[in-house]
Amino acid sequence: MFWGKKSAIEEGKLSGPKEIRGPVQTYLVAERKMDPDLVKLLKAVERKSATGATFNIRVFDNSEAIAKKVQVKDYTSLDERPDLIIYEGLFDEGAKQVKLEEKKKVNWDTPILTQDEIQQKIEALKEPGETVFFYAARGSKNGGPLGMGAFVIELNPNYPGKKQKKYVVHAADVTDMQPVGKGDKMFDVDKPKDAARWVKDAHHKRMY
Repeated sequence: MFWGKKSAIEEGKLSGPKEIRGPVQTYLVAERKMDPDLVKLLKAVERKSATGATFNIRVFDNSEAIAKKVQVKDYTSLDERPDLIIYEGLFDEGAKQVKLEEKKKVNWDTPILTQDEIQQKIEALKEPGETVFFYAARGSKNGGPLGMGAFVIELNPNYPGKKQKKYVVHAADVTDMQPVGKGDKMFDVDKPKDAARWVKDAHHKRMY
């Protein structure tokens, strides 16, 4: 028997993460002044109300969730991870009304540096082991405002030892706008121009 069990409607239907609904995208662009291209890259999870006309919505950045090792399966996945919720609120499908509360501030206005600017920051490293990082829009990592982590350039503390090059390039996940340590070593290089050229290839407007 199924006595005592709530129906799916009573509990609220749960679905997996998906693209944000059109009216909610419009709200974020018009009312919250978000970049429309960025809004399309964020994800939403929903919980249907008992009446079926209203949805509870949580907006989050899946790249940040991956960087924090969190698998968002549905709306309830974020119950214990409020740090991942960017906006939360309601969408009335019948009235096409949206009401969202900002749950955390995210600095989406990350400046995109030129190759020369990147090179200058690398050349400014003076102390052995000192680092500088640049957000990435392509790569093997996750998180950060450009979606794919960051590249961390380190002034090699072992330079000028035998067979040592001046700079070490690492790839790191990003959480809360900062790289998670130095990340994984990718390669080393002597010329700051070569490192800057490589970084710039992945340092551009967010695509994922």
